[in-house]
Amino acid sequence: MPVIWDIIEFLRDLILWITGMWLFKSTTPPMPTEVFDKEWRITPWGQKEVILQKLKDYVPGNPQIKSIRVFLHGPVGAGKSSLINFINSVFQGHITSLALADSAIAGESFTIKYQTHKIEKGNHGIYYPIIFNDVMGLEERSGKGVHKDDIINALKGHVKEGYKFNPMSPLSEDDPGYIKIPSSEDRVHCLVSVMPADKMAFLREGVIQKMRDIRLAAADMGIPQMVILTRVDEACPSVRKDIKNIYLSKYIKEIEKCSIQLGVPVNCIFPVRNYHEEIDLDKDMDVLLLKALKQMVDFGDDFLKAMEQS
Repeated sequence: MPVIWDIIEFLRDLILWITGMWLFKSTTPPMPTEVFDKEWRITPWGQKEVILQKLKDYVPGNPQIKSIRVFLHGPVGAGKSSLINFINSVFQGHITSLALADSAIAGESFTIKYQTHKIEKGNHGIYYPIIFNDVMGLEERSGKGVHKDDIINALKGHVKEGYKFNPMSPLSEDDPGYIKIPSSEDRVHCLVSVMPADKMAFLREGVIQKMRDIRLAAADMGIPQMVILTRVDEACPSVRKDIKNIYLSKYIKEIEKCSIQLGVPVNCIFPVRNYHEEIDLDKDMDVLLLKALKQMVDFGDDFLKAMEQS
C-alpha cells in the first residue's frame, strides 16, 4: 500500500511540474527584439561608387545658377558641421575636417559665423556645384543660440559671408552683413534640419517650435525641406553593432515621431551616422549619406528649375 501511495504522489508531482512548466511557457512573453524581420526602407548597399559618380556628374538644371545651396540648421550638438565634414570626406576619399566641429557634449554651438563650405575637385580652386551653409545651433532660451530670424534671412539670401551671429539681436537691413538685393545664388535651394536621434525625446518644446517656424517660412518661399537624423549609433545598440541594421531597427523606425514634431514627411527623413571615431571611410556609412545627399540635390534642383520658370 505505501508503494502505491508513493507512486500516486510521484505522478501527482509530475503532473503539477508539467502543468506548471506549460503555464510558465504560455504566460511568459517572448523576449523583445530590436529589429524587424526585413528592412522597412530599401537601401542600395554596395552601390556607393554608382551614387557618388552621379553626384560628381551633377550639373544644375538652371543654367543661370552655378551651384545649388544647401542650408543646415538644428539644435546645438546635432552634428551639422560634422555632417559637412562627412560629405567632403566621401568626395575626397579620406577623412577630412572642412568645417570646424566640436564634441556633441560641449553644450553650446561651435559655429558662430555664416560660412559657405565648398567641395573641392581634384584640381585646386575647382569645386563641385553643391555648396553648404551651417549656422549656430538653436537653443530654447532667448539670447542663446542662433536667432530664428537670422535663419529666415539666410533662406532669402540676405546674409553675407562671414556674418557673426548675435543671439541677442537678429540681422537688420542697416547691418553691414545684410544683402539688400540677393541674387538667385545667394538664396537657399534646400533646407535641411539636422536632428540628433539619441536626444529627440529630450529636445525642448521651444527649440521644436523655432524649427517649425523656420520650416513654415521656408515653405512660404517654396524651398524644399528634409531632415537628417544623426547619432543613430548612440540611439540604437543594434545600429551601433552593425550600420546595416539601420532600416531594420525598431528604434530608428520611430523617426515617425520626428515627422510629427516637425511636420516633415517620413520619406524626407534620412538617418545617417557621422564619422566621429573612425579614421578610415566605411562604405556602408557612406551609402546612407550619399542617398540622403542625392535627395538634397534632387530637391534643390527641382527648386532651381521652378525658379527659372517663374
